[in-house]
Amino acid sequence: MTVREILKMGDPRLLRVAQPVTEFDTDALHLLVTDMLDTMRAANGAGLAAPQIGVDLQLVIFGSNDRNARYPDRPIVPPTVLCNPVITPLGDAEENDWEGCLSVPGLRGLVPRWSLIRYTGIDQYGDAIDRTVDGFHARVVQHECDHVWGKLYPMRVRDFRQFGYTEVLFPGIAAAEDDG
Repeated sequence: MTVREILKMGDPRLLRVAQPVTEFDTDALHLLVTDMLDTMRAANGAGLAAPQIGVDLQLVIFGSNDRNARYPDRPIVPPTVLCNPVITPLGDAEENDWEGCLSVPGLRGLVPRWSLIRYTGIDQYGDAIDRTVDGFHARVVQHECDHVWGKLYPMRVRDFRQFGYTEVLFPGIAAAEDDG
C-alpha cells in the first residue's frame, strides 16, 4: 500500500490545468490508480484527483462500494476511474450542498453545483465512459473534475457565511476527517 502526500490549498500545483492522459492500460497508469485509491481510502476521501498528489494528469477517482465516513448520509457512488473528463450540464438547475476536500482539510463550504450532468471520459483501460447522473454522484464528479481544471471548491463558494471549520459546523463527522 502506497499512500501519497496530498497537496494542500496554497500549493500552486493545485491551480494549474492538468495534461490529458495519452496512454492507457500501462503499468505506470495502473500503479498511479492504485496509489490514488490507497491514498483516498487512507484519508476517508470520497474522491481524489491526480493533481492533488502532484501528478499533472487529467485523472480522477471517486466512489466506493461502502458509505463514506466523511459523508455518512449520502448515497453510495460507484467506484470510478475517469481520465480526460468532460462534464456537460443538463439544464440550468443547481443544488447547494456542503463540500469538503482533502486538499482543504478541516473546512466545509456550501457550494452550488449543477443538479443533472452528463460526464464522459476514458477509464484506465482505454474504455469509454458516458454517464448521466444527479445528486451526490453529480456533485462528487464535478468536485473532482474541478481539480484537473485548477479549481478548488472554495473558489465556488458564493456566501462565505456558509464556510467554516468542520468541527464547528458538523462536529459529528469531524472525527472522520481527522482520521485522514
